[in-house]
Amino acid sequence: MSNRSSSKRSGALSLALLVLVLVLGLGAGAVLWLWKGITLGTPMEAVQAAAAAGGPCDGKPAKLYRNPMGAPDTSPVPKKDSMGMDYIPVCEDESAPENGNVVKVSLDRVQRLGVRSEVVEERALARAVLTFASVQYDERRQAVVAPKFGGWIEKLYVNATGDVVMAGQKLFEVYSPELNVLQQEFMLSRGTPQSGAEGRLRNLDYPEADLEKLRRGDRAPRTIGVPAPEAGTVVEKMAVKGMRYQPGEVLFRIVDMSVMWVLAEVYEQDLAFVKVGDTAKVTINSWPDRPFSGRVTFIYPSLGKESRTARLRIEVANSEGLLRADMAATVEIEAPIPGRWVAVPDSAVIDSGKRQVVLVERGEGRYEPRPVKLGARVAGYVQVLDGLKPGERVVTAATFLIDAESNLRAALAAFTAGETK
Repeated sequence: MSNRSSSKRSGALSLALLVLVLVLGLGAGAVLWLWKGITLGTPMEAVQAAAAAGGPCDGKPAKLYRNPMGAPDTSPVPKKDSMGMDYIPVCEDESAPENGNVVKVSLDRVQRLGVRSEVVEERALARAVLTFASVQYDERRQAVVAPKFGGWIEKLYVNATGDVVMAGQKLFEVYSPELNVLQQEFMLSRGTPQSGAEGRLRNLDYPEADLEKLRRGDRAPRTIGVPAPEAGTVVEKMAVKGMRYQPGEVLFRIVDMSVMWVLAEVYEQDLAFVKVGDTAKVTINSWPDRPFSGRVTFIYPSLGKESRTARLRIEVANSEGLLRADMAATVEIEAPIPGRWVAVPDSAVIDSGKRQVVLVERGEGRYEPRPVKLGARVAGYVQVLDGLKPGERVVTAATFLIDAESNLRAALAAFTAGETK
């Protein structure tokens, strides 16, 4: 009897164990089935519910998810783009502007965007005007030899272009019948002022030394030497030994090349920043590593109709004779802007062509897009004429990303407003 009851208890225990194993197996299968259903075949409503359970906006669900590459498409649920990048959540508090104009970005987003800012200061500004130019002779240091009397060149002392001459140096000797007649007349009427021979000789630039010899009673020379009127370099020589020339004919052109002119073409929009007296750095293509210093001495009164450029005259010392006419040059003019001005880094300005905006930092991830009126653009900075005060902070990095996000929010707000009407 006891053996039968013992066997019944063993059978019941085995049956209970079997039922427990079956229940555990069915439970695990159900859990696995539910997990696969959520990850592989979950309907859109279930995904939204799962996203809402633990939202990315401080535990709250996101209003929408936008494309990470800035494309206009959005999604109500988390998703990936064609490149496998997660869409970025847009929170409720971020999509609503503060005070109607301030854009709020989460501090985490600020760090991820790499936002940097800088304090607005007043600065001494100087604009660098860069332009092309050409080297020319100084027009005030040129002279020509064009005798007022005709004759024949019998002896030529300077017979090559490029020769350097001194003032008063004899260039050639000429036989002039006209001068010979006046010399004889002066000799015959010496001491008689009524003849006027001396005056006519002076009018023809007769050499003073030869005239003194005539006064002393010396014999009149057959030929007359013609001196150089100025010191310089012979750049043109038309005189040839034995040639006959007419009165006023140019025989030599002499230029003093100790100072050269650099004529620069400045665009019309840069003309307001250049004035007489500004320092200029001239770089010649032949010696790019050897800049020459000069100064703006004159701004020509006319403007090129087609080129829309104005010509500047820059005087440059040429003591070593390295500068030659018609050389190509590059000119950089430092044009200081009088006074101190509010200026921001050029990376802080968002310029759409019709508007210029900077993002003013208001603290705790808040940024105010503020229109500004700009002036001159200098090296790395932009002059601000209106819209900013010293001490304010402006965004200098990631300005485009914040501006793009604010524009997207404005578009969404307008779209939502249209639906509510």
